[in-house]
Amino acid sequence: MIYDFDAVHNRRNTNSLKHDCRRQFGKPDGVIPLWVADMDFKVPPQVEDALVKCAKHGIFGYSEARESYWEALLGWFAERFNYHPEEKWLIKAPGVVFATALAIRALTNEGDGVMIQRPVYHPFAQIIKDNNRQLVNNPLIYENGAYRIDFADFERKIVENKVKLFILCSPHNPVGRVWTRSELEIMGDICLKYQCLILSDEIHCDFVFAPHKHSVFSLIKPELADISVIATAPSKTFNLPGLQISNIFISNPHLRRRFIKEYDKSGYGHHLNIMGLVACENAYRYGREWLDQLLSYLSENMRLIYDFCDRTGMKSVPLEGTYLAWLDFSPLGLSHKELDELIVNKAGLWLSTGTVFGPQEGVGFQRINIACPRSVLIKALHQLECAVNSR
Repeated sequence: MIYDFDAVHNRRNTNSLKHDCRRQFGKPDGVIPLWVADMDFKVPPQVEDALVKCAKHGIFGYSEARESYWEALLGWFAERFNYHPEEKWLIKAPGVVFATALAIRALTNEGDGVMIQRPVYHPFAQIIKDNNRQLVNNPLIYENGAYRIDFADFERKIVENKVKLFILCSPHNPVGRVWTRSELEIMGDICLKYQCLILSDEIHCDFVFAPHKHSVFSLIKPELADISVIATAPSKTFNLPGLQISNIFISNPHLRRRFIKEYDKSGYGHHLNIMGLVACENAYRYGREWLDQLLSYLSENMRLIYDFCDRTGMKSVPLEGTYLAWLDFSPLGLSHKELDELIVNKAGLWLSTGTVFGPQEGVGFQRINIACPRSVLIKALHQLECAVNSR
């Protein structure tokens, strides 16, 4: 089956955060929204059909996944990542951010150090601070147009701040790195040395471009499985974030009990919405071909970004994973406020400002979501090029 990712779907007046909330975010009408990380593509038709069938049943009582859910989940991770978790490791949650907050409360105490690597997905910092933990930053090093980890600083920060939990973003949002096994092993060995637990946010694991390969963190070496929480979801892969479904794997029974206890304290309960369960199972069961074609489509979209940078003198960090390009506008010499002004009011675009991901580390950067029809991206880049050239 050939899937049409060029089709432009009108998402206005659908309660879309991305398309319907300009005024709430102080953005003018008419800006092209390429900010929040959802895609402007329809889900695989098998997922849509399954949701329609579920809706037509008309009864939406308390729901729980059946064995077929686990079979679809296991088949996906075994085939794509050679990951063979046990069913008892699985904890279903409404989202990875929710699960991250649970892990922070379950696995650390107030005042404990929790480490991140800025520039990074901004809710991490917020939930660390909101839960009265000490935010510790191991900033990534931006050098020669690419990012790498400062391992000496990584170890020093863990020791000096008695870090109890490290939140790993793998693949990394927003810089698009797919960490190598060697990089993951070095970080893992340091965490083992100082008994620092790891929550590995692998929500973008399916968006990896050749020759890069995603490694499930707990598979790097057996000892790491014992100190790891692996957070996954179909939400980015199949454009399902509004259905609130994620799958968390914790093989260590002690950590799993602590996590479940904190989950119970939240009052949420473990029965997720039926639409999320149905969508997840059918996406993992039938979505392979759709995803493979999507990855090819996104690769071509990224070529447009590189071409734009070649023409304008801007820079783009090489995209190894995710569908979020990290653009370096530092050649313009603008402050982050001036850059935002250029992007929004001159180019007519709504991107994610870099300082959201790190107040120092994101200066001069903007994140752009390339998971949209190519005609939309071409129009956006034309407007951006005109704005840059008119300075």
